Amino acid sequence: MNSPITNSAQTQSRKADHIRICLEEDVQCHETTNGLERYRFTHCCLPELNRDDIDISTTFLGKHLGAPLLISSMTGGTAQAGMINQRLAALAQHYKIAMGVGSQRVAVEKPQVANTFAIRKYAPDVLLLANVGAVQLNYKYGLAECLQIIDMLEADALILHINPLQEFIQPRGDTNFRGLLDKINELCTKLTVPVIAKEVGNGISAAMAEKLMAVGVQAIDVAGAGGTSWAKVEGERAENALQRRLGNTFADWGLPTAECITSVRAIAPNIPLIASGGLRHGLDVAKAIALGADIAGLAMPFLQAAVVSEAALHDLAEVLIAEITTVLFCTGNATLASLRNSGSLGRIQ
Repeated sequence: MNSPITNSAQTQSRKADHIRICLEEDVQCHETTNGLERYRFTHCCLPELNRDDIDISTTFLGKHLGAPLLISSMTGGTAQAGMINQRLAALAQHYKIAMGVGSQRVAVEKPQVANTFAIRKYAPDVLLLANVGAVQLNYKYGLAECLQIIDMLEADALILHINPLQEFIQPRGDTNFRGLLDKINELCTKLTVPVIAKEVGNGISAAMAEKLMAVGVQAIDVAGAGGTSWAKVEGERAENALQRRLGNTFADWGLPTAECITSVRAIAPNIPLIASGGLRHGLDVAKAIALGADIAGLAMPFLQAAVVSEAALHDLAEVLIAEITTVLFCTGNATLASLRNSGSLGRIQ
């Protein structure tokens, strides 16, 4: 068995690999899309609105957001990751949007890198989401470690990310997913912050959402297929031909994001719902909201901008906000609630 020191070194190295691979290699889905291209808004040529009437603010898990945006969980645990998280947190604070961090397991194993997640000082008013893999509940993680992760971030909620395909392909991945629903249930009963169940790019079905809600999960991030393929990412990190083959074979595995949004919302009209998975611009965000999501998460666009500069991040946020606002204006809706209830988004194929 590996020592805790060896495990922490492996985890830290994996985090650095993930950033590099996502930025430098082609690890996007190609055959599977997010499904949002199958929907189109009905243009309203006379919206009867002044642009100043439009309000894209919302509330999620009791926190006010200036826009329905989440900087999705990405990274932490290395010097570069710390810089990225600091820039993202400052951006989240400026625009009052939500932010999640990458898995904090690395900081439990190696406490000296906890500062790469210590971003509350940069985002004092922001909805911040802590994050750890649900499977770690089968690898000696329990309430104490989850509380440590939440306290490290001063988080408003805890994401439990669920990633069986990634773990199966990953070198030395954690593949014992047996009995996790019971352990999630126990955790949900003891934590004082909401627990969010999140996939990592393969989607959460309606049936699985029902099971997760039944054990106390209070919000769902569907994280569907159509964006970054973590099978491909782990295939790039493969240590043998079998792992590379699995990464290629399952590169486009999963449920498209649009399908996840509609199916989960159909069985859970009131669950706080995050749409993520292959969203690349504000039109995708608006479609996700119209399909029933409360907010939308993006990762790759924010990562690409964050490694360039703070100015690049601000430019991206301005574009996303303008794109969402354009959709509302050109569909004749002044608010996100109006857009969701307007019936202006239709399936075209």
